[in-house]
Amino acid sequence: MSRLAWLDALRGIGAVAVLAEHMLPWVIPSLRPYWFNLGMYGVLVFFLVSGYIIPTSLERRGDVGGFWVGRVFRLYPLYLTVIALVMATSWWMPIRQEVPRDSSSIATHATMLQDVLGTGAVVDTMWTLSYEMVFYLLVTTLFVIGVHRRSGSIAIGFGVAAVASGLLMAAAPIAPGAWPSWLSFAVFFAGLACLITGRFRTAATYVLGAGALALLILSSRVPWFGLAILAVMFAGTAIQRWERGEGPLWPVGVTAVLVALSPAWAIHAGWWWVRPGVWITTILLAAVTFAMAMALRHRGTFRFLAWLGMVSYSVYLLHHPLLKYFVAITGDLRRSPLAIQALMGTLFVGLVLGASWLTYRFVEIPMQRLGRHLTTRQT
Repeated sequence: MSRLAWLDALRGIGAVAVLAEHMLPWVIPSLRPYWFNLGMYGVLVFFLVSGYIIPTSLERRGDVGGFWVGRVFRLYPLYLTVIALVMATSWWMPIRQEVPRDSSSIATHATMLQDVLGTGAVVDTMWTLSYEMVFYLLVTTLFVIGVHRRSGSIAIGFGVAAVASGLLMAAAPIAPGAWPSWLSFAVFFAGLACLITGRFRTAATYVLGAGALALLILSSRVPWFGLAILAVMFAGTAIQRWERGEGPLWPVGVTAVLVALSPAWAIHAGWWWVRPGVWITTILLAAVTFAMAMALRHRGTFRFLAWLGMVSYSVYLLHHPLLKYFVAITGDLRRSPLAIQALMGTLFVGLVLGASWLTYRFVEIPMQRLGRHLTTRQT
C-alpha cells in the first residue's frame, strides 16, 4: 500500500461525508445530524489534505510548469465531463438559478473561480474548486518568491484576515458581473500559459498571486469564509512542515482558534452551521479525523478508504447531479418507511460509487497519464 494511502483515505472520508450531507435530507432525513455539518466536515478534511500535500508536490518537482500541467490534467477533464453531463440533461433537470445566464458564466467556469467571483456553478459542489485554485496560485507565487516555508505565519495571517473581514465587511466590494469574470479569464489563461511555457514566468506568477488574493478579499461570495478556508489549507501545509522538522506546530493551533472565531462577530454569518456550537464541533471533528489518520498512517488499515480516496474526485463532482436525477425518478422519499429509505439510500450510494469508478477509470486515469507524458516530454 502507498505510504500516502492515509491521505487517500481522508479524501474518501471527506467525499462520503459530502455525499451524505446532500443525500440524507432527500432520502433518509431522520439520519441527518444537526449538531455538526457533515458536508463542511468533509470539505474541511479535503482542504487539510490539499494543504498538506499540494505545496510538497510543487517543491518536490521544483518545476512550476510541470506542476500546472499536472493540475490541469488532474482537474479539468472530469470537471468538463460533468459540466457536459449537466448541460446535456438541462432539458430535464434545469440548471441552478444561481448560475448566470450570460457569457460571464463561461468565463467563471473556464477558470473554476466561480465562488471567488461571487457566482454559482452548474454543480453545487464545484464551489470548493474556486478555493483550491486560489490556493494553487498563491502556493506557486510563494514558491517563486522563496517564502513558501513560512506556512505557519501565512496560516495565522489568513485567520486574522478572516476575523477582520467578518467584522468589517457586510459583502464583497466588487459585485458579480461580466467584466470581473472576463478580466479574470484573460489574466488567468495568459498567466497559465506563461507558467507552463516559462516565458515571463516570474511576472505572471506575481500577477496571478496578487489577482487571486484580490478576488478572495474583494469579490468572493463571503470574504471571511474564503479567508478562513485559505487559513485551513495553509494550516495543513504547516502540519507538513512540522512533521518534516521545518517549523513549529503551535501556529496550527492559533489558526484553528482564529478560524473558529471568524464567524462569531461576522456581519454575514446567517447559516445554521456557523453558529458557535455547530461550527466549532465541525472544525474539531475534522481536526481529530486528520490527526487520527496521521497517527495511524503506518498501520496499513486504510485499504477500502484509500480506494474511496482514489475515486473521491469523481464521487465529489458526480453525486450531486446524480442525486437530482435519482430523486426525480424515485419521487419524494422523505415520508417513505425507513426500510424503503435505507434501501434507496444504499442503491444511490452504489450508483454513485459505480459511476465514479467508471469516470475514474475512463476519464481521470487516461488524462492524468497524458499529463505526465506531456510533462516528461517538456523536460
